[in-house]
Amino acid sequence: MATRRPNFILNSSWKQWAYNLSRFNQYGLRHDDCLYETPEVKEALRRLPAHLVDERTFRIVRAMQLSCNKVVLPKEQWTKFEEDTHYLRPYLDEVLKEIKEKKDWDKQ
Repeated sequence: MATRRPNFILNSSWKQWAYNLSRFNQYGLRHDDCLYETPEVKEALRRLPAHLVDERTFRIVRAMQLSCNKVVLPKEQWTKFEEDTHYLRPYLDEVLKEIKEKKDWDKQ
């Protein structure tokens, strides 16, 4: 009889598989570099510290150059699932919270 693995292991394996399948990591991009730029995301990007904006810009320009040349980074330089931090998430959460507060305030 096969043993069952805990759900968190399966969930983590599934996430890592989907992460690698997306292939943005092969260009050195992070998850938050690929977000669709809605007004909320644009506001969160405006609030990012300068050094994070510079790093993001470098990654996007490098990815565009690699894509134009139809090559990917060497595997050692790929963004690893474990190292991919959601650097924009705190700023985006803040923006979404402010929008919700404004809507709630306008209702009163």
